[in-house]
Amino acid sequence: MRELKIKMTGITKVFSTDEMDTHALRGIDLEIYAGDFVSICGPSGCGKSTLLSLLGLLDMPTNGQYYIENNDVSNLSLAQAAEIRNAKIGFIFQSFNLIDELSVFDNVALPLRYAKQVPTNSELEQRVMQCLEKVDMAHRAKHKPNQLSGGQQQRVAIARALIANPAILLVDEPTGNLDSKNGDAVMDMLMQLNQEGTTLCMVTHDSRYAEMAKRKLHLLDGQIVDSAAVLAEVG
Repeated sequence: MRELKIKMTGITKVFSTDEMDTHALRGIDLEIYAGDFVSICGPSGCGKSTLLSLLGLLDMPTNGQYYIENNDVSNLSLAQAAEIRNAKIGFIFQSFNLIDELSVFDNVALPLRYAKQVPTNSELEQRVMQCLEKVDMAHRAKHKPNQLSGGQQQRVAIARALIANPAILLVDEPTGNLDSKNGDAVMDMLMQLNQEGTTLCMVTHDSRYAEMAKRKLHLLDGQIVDSAAVLAEVG
């Protein structure tokens, strides 16, 4: 039986002002298992970014239950959310979010330096280099991000996301700032990581990349209106 990594039940998110309530998510039920590759697509304003923020513990739901590896994370303090986020969730962003002042090595090492149990220097170096080798960027370990191409920066961002062995990788428009060649290369890399066992949940506006997922979710007006398994093997 596959391990349940993510479970959401009846998740809602309401943004309130003095004048109105905006219902961004309405009754989301979602299960993601170990080894899944789930894509989330839908029109602008459908709730994709809000759902990803809740999945990544960057925000909390208004109502409903959220579990990561059977731990209830529905109502955490900021400190508790940050601790679990650092330990359980890897992020890959459209804008890379690398720190230009740090080397590639130090960018990738950053999550471990803030971990609850900081590894020894030798353990950290071994882990960082393993992750950089996985994305074919070990030879750039001493470079700064601004010395790399966009595709190379996204590879480094993937290595950073993998560094803490997260329960799931949350991927937000990973090809949005890349040309088609580099976008395809990044998607090939994500596909390879998934084939090796990494669990992925990706938001994308590109239907071609959404089709690469094992399971596709379509959001409309804050609700999942279609969830389909990809029957044909991609690739």
